[in-house]
Amino acid sequence: MAAEMDGEVRGEAERLAQALLAVLFVRAEPLSVAELASTLEVGQDQVAELAGIASLLLQGTGLLLQDHLGELQLVSHPSAAWAVERAVRPEVASRLSRPALETLAIVAYRQPISRAAIEAIRGVNCDAVLDRLQRHDLVAEVGRSDGPGRARLFGTTMHFLQVVGVARIEDLPPLPSSDEEGWLTRAAEAGNAG
Repeated sequence: MAAEMDGEVRGEAERLAQALLAVLFVRAEPLSVAELASTLEVGQDQVAELAGIASLLLQGTGLLLQDHLGELQLVSHPSAAWAVERAVRPEVASRLSRPALETLAIVAYRQPISRAAIEAIRGVNCDAVLDRLQRHDLVAEVGRSDGPGRARLFGTTMHFLQVVGVARIEDLPPLPSSDEEGWLTRAAEAGNAG
């Protein structure tokens, strides 16, 4: 009897995970855990469990479930990007400059981070670069610091995860230790100052 109940619980969880994927597929945009919980009529903690099951269901497919800052989105897997690109033939986006890539890396690994902290690391003004990254929907304002002036804080977006091809920001590869000793130390010092 216990095995039968266990099977029913697993079956219900898989059914709800499939429903979660279907909702994300139809909406084709990031949805908050709260919105998904309301739609599926489950608790917010259960959405995390369902997302884990959904990720398992997607293994070996051309799809990926991304989880970023309490939002979930169903996207094409990086391994299928060549086919998706051919199918939709979007305009080729201009490549990012080296300063933009450096700034993007700083934001990705140190988020949330202020413009002043980014500039302290890079040693140059970053206004134009941050504007460009925001126009490309790779970074966004994610809050304000508690310090004087309440500086804007920047972080990466769901679109950043899609471009990089990772499910969560925690899946980014670790930085080499030489980098951590250099610009990350300066970033921490600058972040604490501003």
